[in-house]
Amino acid sequence: MSGEDADRTLCVVVCGAGPASQVGVLVDLAQRDHWKVHVVATPAAMAFLDPEALAEQCGTPVRSDYRPQGASGPRSSSADAVIVAPATFNSINKLAAGVTDTYALNVVAEAIGRGRSVVVLPFVNTALAARQPFQHAVDALRAEGVRVLFGPGQWQPHPPGTGDQHLAEYPWRLALTAADEGSSDPTD
Repeated sequence: MSGEDADRTLCVVVCGAGPASQVGVLVDLAQRDHWKVHVVATPAAMAFLDPEALAEQCGTPVRSDYRPQGASGPRSSSADAVIVAPATFNSINKLAAGVTDTYALNVVAEAIGRGRSVVVLPFVNTALAARQPFQHAVDALRAEGVRVLFGPGQWQPHPPGTGDQHLAEYPWRLALTAADEGSSDPTD
C-alpha cells in the first residue's frame, strides 16, 4: 500500500544518524496502519537515504529544502502526526531552543505550534544523553506536549561507538504507536 487510501497523514522527519538508512521500515509500518506518509530529511540525513526508493514507496518525493518561490502544495507541518526518527543530539537541542535552520526543523517546530501530534525518537549515545543541554531539551520538548521516547521502557541510549550494533533494535513501531495515540486526540 502506498497510502492512496489512507485517511491520515504522517510526516516522517529523518535526521542524519545510522537508523536513517532504514526509515523505509517505518514508512512500511505506517502504510500498513493506513497512514499516507511523507518524508522530510535534514541535509545530513540525505547521505543515509535512497530518496528515489523512498519517493516510490511514499508516492511523494523526499523533501529536504523549502519549495521554490511560487510553488505551492500542502504544508508538511499540517500532517496529522509528525515523527522525528532518528532524532540526533543536534536536532533535539536545536528544536528545543527554537532553532529552525533547516527545512526539517522548521516543519517540526511549526507542527508543535499547530498542536499536532509530534513524536521524537532519539538515537544518541550515553555520553551525549548525559549532557545537561540534551536533558534540558528533552524536558523542554515534553513541556510543549512533544512525546520524546527516551527513558526506561522507551528508547535507551547506547555506549559511544556502538551505534551500528543497535540499528536492528531501533524501535520504529514504538514511535508509530505513540503517533497513533497522539493523533487520535481531538486537539485541532
